[in-house]
Amino acid sequence: MELDEAFGLVGEFGRSQKRLTAFLVLLQVYVACQSMLIVLVGAVPEYHIDEGEIPTSTKELARHVRFADNFTSIATEWYLIKHEAYKVSLASSLYFAGLLIGNIFFGPLSDKLGRKPVYISGLFFDVIFGYVTAFSPSYEIFAVSRFIVGIMNGGMSLVSFVLTQEYVGKSFWALTGSLTNLTFAVGIAVYALLGYSIREWRFLAFVSNSPGLFFFLLSFMLPESPRWLYSQGSTAEAEDVLQYIARGNGKESLTIKLKPCAGTMKKDDSAPGVLYLVKEPVLRWRTVILMYIWYVCSLVYYGLTFNAGELGGNLYLNVALYGLIEVPAFPLCMFFIEKSWSGRRKTTASFLIFAGFACIFNMFLPENTGLFFSPTLLALSGKLTVSAAFNIVYIYTSELYPTVVRNAGLGVCSMACRFGGILAPFVPSMKSLNPSVPFMVFGISGLSAGFLILLLPETLNKPIAESIEDLQSPVYQMLKNKKVDQLEENTSSFKKTSFW
Repeated sequence: MELDEAFGLVGEFGRSQKRLTAFLVLLQVYVACQSMLIVLVGAVPEYHIDEGEIPTSTKELARHVRFADNFTSIATEWYLIKHEAYKVSLASSLYFAGLLIGNIFFGPLSDKLGRKPVYISGLFFDVIFGYVTAFSPSYEIFAVSRFIVGIMNGGMSLVSFVLTQEYVGKSFWALTGSLTNLTFAVGIAVYALLGYSIREWRFLAFVSNSPGLFFFLLSFMLPESPRWLYSQGSTAEAEDVLQYIARGNGKESLTIKLKPCAGTMKKDDSAPGVLYLVKEPVLRWRTVILMYIWYVCSLVYYGLTFNAGELGGNLYLNVALYGLIEVPAFPLCMFFIEKSWSGRRKTTASFLIFAGFACIFNMFLPENTGLFFSPTLLALSGKLTVSAAFNIVYIYTSELYPTVVRNAGLGVCSMACRFGGILAPFVPSMKSLNPSVPFMVFGISGLSAGFLILLLPETLNKPIAESIEDLQSPVYQMLKNKKVDQLEENTSSFKKTSFW
């Protein structure tokens, strides 16, 4: 039988898969704490300098600076203010640079070596260097540890997301993908609560990192991805994993016999990797479009965050709000992406276009407006819709790539995403040219990505390709065509553009 048929027999989202999914989804709370660490650990409280002249050395700062708030950070311990303030941003940039490198290497590695070993290795070093961060004796060690944590955190979280998808049947990918992103948003709020309770930065870093040790020890109980095993020609091992899942779902006497996967590698063949995304015409154009969409999602998401206005008030409440504003994106995504008249493609396009128009309209709003038409509210509404688009893009990208190159594809797209995050803080500085320029950049980017995604094929109710050969396989094309009649008649205009 085919792999998707086997999932139908063992249960696409039974008790066993729910336990596996819950474990990997909860891991996102740890990922969120690591990702947001610098927001509180690098916070700069109000301070007063005794002398009229600004001290020119760190030793002079230590003698004359008085910090006002009742929390510590790397800024208060190493006096990263005035001429040293750039070091806080540098540590944050190093973390994002690490995410970029992790996305580049971990995706192809897990496609070649397997999901589980690469995931566990990344989590192990993530935890180790997370503790190095907490006990760093100097800023230099702190910065280097954040860079390495970024590499491991970015790569490990990417592989764990793929594992979450590949443990369940394809019809539940939208649910598990949305739960992953929802839990990350909740994790930001959890980190804000930890920061409110723990005001000493080293202890906060230690406590935020400690759940990773718990997840690392329990991760050895996870099975390898049956989809990855099947795509590598390890049919017997894939059958064993499916039997394990079936027993957990209460189907003890089930016998599973898989057909050999078309296009599986021989032992002497090299595993498909990033080069296949360039060599194969179908994958090449999909990758180019998806990389731009991921880049725009990140650019607009972080850009709107930076332009949402100085909220003022309680630091910890603000951090929590920036996480919780993303929570409504989950029900919005789940409602629209499973409808035949919207699906993955048109829903993502609509959210991106809405975010683009939110930025464009922001250009014409005066500063002193009512609550319901304030620039801040428009910017946060844009962030909500970009969060929803980000949520769907993860799911959509997973479904557009065959299993053998899925992690490589996600890794390359995530790499483009990190470039967007790195560039986003620099766009607001374009206000020096004209106050409307940043919103024009974000608006045009959102609108262009929204229209460009319509060139990709819809994946709702379509079979998942296991190998590259499946994309051109007549059987695969027949299975796709059998699902087309589930879409409404007015999608024909969009189908004409879906030649990639």
